Amino acid sequence: MTTTEKKQYSVGGVMLDRPFKIRRLGHFGFNSDKMEESVKFYRDLLGFYESDVLDFKRIPGLEDKLAHIEDGRGVFFTHGSDHHAFVLFPRNVMDAFVAAGGGGGGKGEVTINQITWQTGALEEVVNGAHFFEEQGIGIQRVGRDMPGSNWHVYPYDPDGHINELYYGIEQIDWTRRSKPREMYYRIFHDEPTLPQMSEEAEVEEAVAKGIDIFSGFRGVNQLPAKYDVEGVMLPRPFKITKIGPVNLFVQDMGASLNFYQNHLGFVLTEETEINGHRLYFLRNGSEHHSLGLFPRALRSELGCSPHTTSASFGVEVGSYSQLRNAVGFLKENGVTFKEMPAELHPGIDYAAYAFDPDGHMIELYYYMEQIGWSGKPRPQELRREVPANWPDTIEPLSDTYVDQVFQGPLG
Repeated sequence: MTTTEKKQYSVGGVMLDRPFKIRRLGHFGFNSDKMEESVKFYRDLLGFYESDVLDFKRIPGLEDKLAHIEDGRGVFFTHGSDHHAFVLFPRNVMDAFVAAGGGGGGKGEVTINQITWQTGALEEVVNGAHFFEEQGIGIQRVGRDMPGSNWHVYPYDPDGHINELYYGIEQIDWTRRSKPREMYYRIFHDEPTLPQMSEEAEVEEAVAKGIDIFSGFRGVNQLPAKYDVEGVMLPRPFKITKIGPVNLFVQDMGASLNFYQNHLGFVLTEETEINGHRLYFLRNGSEHHSLGLFPRALRSELGCSPHTTSASFGVEVGSYSQLRNAVGFLKENGVTFKEMPAELHPGIDYAAYAFDPDGHMIELYYYMEQIGWSGKPRPQELRREVPANWPDTIEPLSDTYVDQVFQGPLG
């Protein structure tokens, strides 16, 4: 009798089923048909601030392909020190970019240009690329892009969503300036050899080359800071402190579940059901879920936009009071909301769903259930019941305000 041992990999000295471990959702992006309106929505209303701009028409080899497009600029946004947590690219540009063989993510109903997961080391990215090739998973590219400076590999899921595993995104300091264009000589279009120089060494090298390291892009708030947000004056009465979860409408639930569990290493936390449809919620850390998989047949039943496979993109705000204020502020500014069943967000009690100018649904919340060492979620009967009319204040749960703390000042 013979047995076949499952191959394992050392990830920082810990033996795992894959040569990488996803730590968190790092950034996310949409392709937009209404760039001007969408930039204002995400910047002025939701409060992401611009961290960089990329003009696709200036990318070598794309000048002719994009000559018919008037504005080829994509915008990078953040809410903290990461170079970007959210990106917004023109859909017509990305369609032309994909047609030219430049990748970029998104075609047809896939309006998501990237779902990006952070790993712990550069080794994990490179070894992950080899793992995907061994598993027969399609890869868009491996290397390092600018802006953002993160090393990455881009595998496709069964529906064509571009997932990105990355390491080492550029950090923006208190001046809120990103790296200058002159430092882009460290871009990589192919798999990097290991080891690579550190970020500190890159900066020292740039200084030695005479590059002004303080000359990079700097975004500026467009609105006056007139709201007291728990002791800090801000341009809106809330602050985004984390992104995610990402919820997707998928064609084949079994194939998608297999990809995210067996190839990317997500753990299934919980299943719910709506109108006979099964929904799956998966995690990669202590949060209840960072990814939801919904059957595409449910999209029309929920009244969601038929133009996108994005079910919702989540943004967490700093407190329950901020969530209530965010809903009021956005409604006052003409943003449309939609009531959604609680089965779409197990592990989240109070949630509100808003639409961006393109019809993408944004899930706003302040709390997500945390999973302990046992790996089990809270039983349904112990979860909070949410009334139709939200109260001014609520009682805490055992894991209220114990998730990842936002690093840095609110503004």
